Amino acid sequence: MFCLRCGQQQATDTLRFCSRCGFPLEGAMHLLAHGGMLPRYQPAEGEQKVSPRKRGVKQGAVIFLLGFLLVPVLAVFTNFAPGRLSIMFEFFLILSALLCFVGGPLRMLIAAIFEEGAAASQFVAQSSYVPAMPPAPARVTALPPASAAPTSAWRPRPQTAEVAPPPSVTDHTTQLLNKSEPETE
Repeated sequence: MFCLRCGQQQATDTLRFCSRCGFPLEGAMHLLAHGGMLPRYQPAEGEQKVSPRKRGVKQGAVIFLLGFLLVPVLAVFTNFAPGRLSIMFEFFLILSALLCFVGGPLRMLIAAIFEEGAAASQFVAQSSYVPAMPPAPARVTALPPASAAPTSAWRPRPQTAEVAPPPSVTDHTTQLLNKSEPETE
């Protein structure tokens, strides 16, 4: 197998990364193994987790519905309880009514507003995959086709070593200064 980025031939077809540039080759192996289509990721059945938001809404609903069962039962016990026991059942009746009918919807509201929702899906829809390529020729050569340029178009490289270096600025200035001085003999 050859690297898709740098063209380096790999020692075996089981390598996961290119030995030269580090390009991940595992996706290319999957693509070749499945006829040009990437396999679709199917999550396991036990892998689906309930989000904290959904769990909080469920808890609030259970508390709210528990109130419909708990409050009438405590009301019946309050009517049949003698003396001080009746006062205790009245206290628990009021407390359970407040906790269930106010606390349940409040728990649902807090879960819906403040808690995190479900995580994003880990697999991509099948329609976003690249369509299958038509079948390639049996064997593709690694070298490009031979050059078609005739030999008469070839010219030797120009000789650049014979070019004289440009004169320095200080040499030119020195020559000008020497000319301007009058010679006294």
